[in-house]
Amino acid sequence: MTLNGKVVLITGASIGIGSETAKLFSKEKCKLVLTYYKDKEEAEKTAAECRKHGAEVFVLYLDVVDNTSIADCVKKTLERFQHVDILINNAAVIASKPLLKQTNEEIELQIRTNLEGLIKLTKAALPHIKETLINIASQAGITAYEELTTYCATKFGVRGFTQGIAKEHPGLFIVNVNPGLTATRMTNFEGVPPLKVAEVILKTAQRAYPVQSGGDVNVWEQ
Repeated sequence: MTLNGKVVLITGASIGIGSETAKLFSKEKCKLVLTYYKDKEEAEKTAAECRKHGAEVFVLYLDVVDNTSIADCVKKTLERFQHVDILINNAAVIASKPLLKQTNEEIELQIRTNLEGLIKLTKAALPHIKETLINIASQAGITAYEELTTYCATKFGVRGFTQGIAKEHPGLFIVNVNPGLTATRMTNFEGVPPLKVAEVILKTAQRAYPVQSGGDVNVWEQ
């Protein structure tokens, strides 16, 4: 499936998996909306790399725990491109420590960023999505791990949300991509290269895997 000219919105696109994903989609000549929260400079660097491949790139600030920011992001995206072909919900945070050592603020931030924010952004964008929704869940959304209790809860939740929303919108292709341990800032750069995950995300968008809407693409199996 060709992606040439498709409008692709990627959250958390300044570093790690999001950045590598943006670069791969730029090589497919997509029109990219790249969001960042704290890492504006890195987002601009990613955008510059994408433009080298001929992609049209729109960089937007997005705080997924802020309702106004979500609405503003979607509004500006539509003003620029009128619709979204592919939404990739990638933004996430983690607190890797036993539950009793997680602060209430750390618990809230994980739930609000990884799950609540993802759901709200999807809701805001959904009427304008033409083809595909890819939610970046996790192996930790399939298997629970100690010291990742809250993070696991959010990623299990993402997978449940994907399954439900796929049933509500059978005309769209809606799936989870589940990375395992990936070498990003979130994991102190341990694990597989984020480019590997990005390659799986790209192939998922190209419908290269025999996965049904609502299903899972596990990075470690590809």
